[in-house]
Amino acid sequence: MEPAGAGALPLIPFREFVVKVHSRCDLACDHCYIYEHADQSWRRRPAVVSDAVAERIAQRLAEHAATHGLPSVTVILLGGEPLLAGPARLRTFCEALTRALDGVSALDLRIHTNGLRLNTAFLDLFREYGVKVGVSLDGDRAANDRHRRFANGRTSHPGVLKALGLLRQDRYRHLYQGLLCTVDVENDPRAVFDALTALEPPRIDFLLPHATWETPPARPDGRPDAYARWLLRVFDRWEARGRPVPVRMFDSLLSTLRGGPSLTESLGLAPTDLVVVETDGTLEQADSLKTAHEGAAATGFDVFTHSFDEVAAHPGIRARQSGLAGVSAACRRCPVVRSCGGGLYAHRYRAPNGFDNPSVYCTDLRELVDGVEARTARAAIAPESVDPAALSASQQELTRVLLARLHADLADLAGSGGEDWQRSWELITALEAEAPDALDAVLDHPYTRTWLIRALHAVRRGRRPDEPVAFRLSALAAAAAVRGRLEATVSVVHRGGELYLPTLGLLRTGRTEVGIRAAGEGFRVREGSTERRFGRFEEDPGWQPVRVWPGAGADAPPMALDDLDPYRDCFSRTPRTRLDGAEAGDWQRRLGAAWALLHRTVPGLAREAAAGLGTLTPLTGPGSGSGKAGQCGPGALGVPYAADVRRTALALLTGRRRAGLRELTEVADLYALDGEWLHESPWRERPVPVSELLADAYVRVAAEEYRRSEGPVGGPGPGPGDGDAIKRALDRLSGAAELTVSGKAVVARLRQAYYGNAEGAPAGKE
Repeated sequence: MEPAGAGALPLIPFREFVVKVHSRCDLACDHCYIYEHADQSWRRRPAVVSDAVAERIAQRLAEHAATHGLPSVTVILLGGEPLLAGPARLRTFCEALTRALDGVSALDLRIHTNGLRLNTAFLDLFREYGVKVGVSLDGDRAANDRHRRFANGRTSHPGVLKALGLLRQDRYRHLYQGLLCTVDVENDPRAVFDALTALEPPRIDFLLPHATWETPPARPDGRPDAYARWLLRVFDRWEARGRPVPVRMFDSLLSTLRGGPSLTESLGLAPTDLVVVETDGTLEQADSLKTAHEGAAATGFDVFTHSFDEVAAHPGIRARQSGLAGVSAACRRCPVVRSCGGGLYAHRYRAPNGFDNPSVYCTDLRELVDGVEARTARAAIAPESVDPAALSASQQELTRVLLARLHADLADLAGSGGEDWQRSWELITALEAEAPDALDAVLDHPYTRTWLIRALHAVRRGRRPDEPVAFRLSALAAAAAVRGRLEATVSVVHRGGELYLPTLGLLRTGRTEVGIRAAGEGFRVREGSTERRFGRFEEDPGWQPVRVWPGAGADAPPMALDDLDPYRDCFSRTPRTRLDGAEAGDWQRRLGAAWALLHRTVPGLAREAAAGLGTLTPLTGPGSGSGKAGQCGPGALGVPYAADVRRTALALLTGRRRAGLRELTEVADLYALDGEWLHESPWRERPVPVSELLADAYVRVAAEEYRRSEGPVGGPGPGPGDGDAIKRALDRLSGAAELTVSGKAVVARLRQAYYGNAEGAPAGKE
């Protein structure tokens, strides 16, 4: 797989600002990247930020927030040890930031400290300005004393616990942000975790010690996966104790494995939006780069002569914002890169080629991601991907969410809804209580989704839909009232001439507003002073009902044959106009024969295709495919009317297969960053995104089984030899980094279906 290429990146504004308020420290931690690693520029900077620098930082920050309309910005006060600046200096800075950002952007103030100087004077100041406090602690006393000592070797552990005791008091606890722990594989991971959780932190951050290929991390046992094994033991403890506290590293991995975003700079492909301001106003890249070489974090900019926008355009910053294109070639080919992101940028450094390398923790990260996935995949698989009832429920909920969004958007677009919409909306709300099953039937009609999507697109472009949205909503309400046999008369507005009642049929009327109410097995239509009665399923010069195919017994359930709904034009082929009686009868006979053929040759796939399918629409053209239905709801399929029995069978099988995958991807994340990579496809001239490769394979696995059982079908579709192409596609999908745990489960089932046994699934993924 290859990256698709991102092109020129737009400037990404900073949202996180690390400000060094003091550049010295009262501890002598031997793993500190500032004082113990390659970059020693701290020696040349003032110990504490001046008032003039603080004011200029605040001005520049407010300018940046205003330019980009940032709703909030995060400022992290750091050192050295930031509390060495003293309460008075910190108050001055907090005041400057608060004043500058007032009315511009919300200010999220934080401070990270070793905690030794934390007292009530500081905490009262932080409570006044809402400053959240994070504390560094490496575990119990034995673990913490391994690195975090005073210069004379004295332990710092009791002082940190005393500070945390203050922070955990009721009046200050809301300021407690969490604990940061630097991993040392010689410490007992369970003892470290237990010691940290005993302090009831809102969050724990585990940090791999900063290292590069030039100065690799300590590995006492010589194994390349020591840090992964340590962290996985912590993960197992975390799981066994019911995840008592959020752990950012683990939460980030669980998020990306499901298709969500990374939650930390050290993992994932999300672009960095962080900048560092030193005590003298110098603007730098992330502090972790100081572990690489002298000047690695430098930009040459400062707050007095440069804006934050100028820093955001710096090549070093841009390199860390290019996502997949910013990692090494080896990382781009790795199936876990979406979760690990190539590791922290600083950890990739090697003198000959800079940062164009995998992380020095590459083996650890691969094993960590795989280990977390193996432990959680079964529980993390989206229920919709394995349970048809869950898929149906999620699709129902999606339709209702879209309807609610349309209602809300119309309220923002003056005059688009109007009184007719409001009246229909109130009726829909009443029907939800009086006839919920009948309302469900019309809302779940697949072409209701088509109407909703088109109306939403139009309204969100700031214009009225092609047809006033109240027309369809009032028709939906009337259809639900008829189906629910309610006595109330529903007023329906329309353009006149023809009125389609979803799921029921097409009414011909010369009026632009009619009253409709249920009447036994049919309904009555009031037009001015006259009233007509219609049977729901009876043809009439003024009424064309939606036909219902009675089904094929156990082979297939009854289905609506909808050749009337004006929103059925959601297929890539044009829908047929109303079939006459002879055409409808002929098509129903072919459908019955096609279902019988499927159940004779591929019974399992036939049952799967029939499940959830409730509406068939005849399409023009003689081909065997239904095309891509991108805007209709679940349960609809377009089938070429002129196809013979064998082609109709193939259209039912492949069309339903493709539609079923689309319905699943609408409510479950099978992949993320679709299009970031391009994959060679056996069936396309050019490389394709994973979504297209998966869709093709998903359909062709079923079609190949049909071909093997029934024999080749001429024209479009699989032909002899397609099995080798399917195998190549499945192999590519098995290594696709975009796939989530749910997507991998789908591919594993495809492999099993294709090879006919569990050996076809990737090892460990059954």
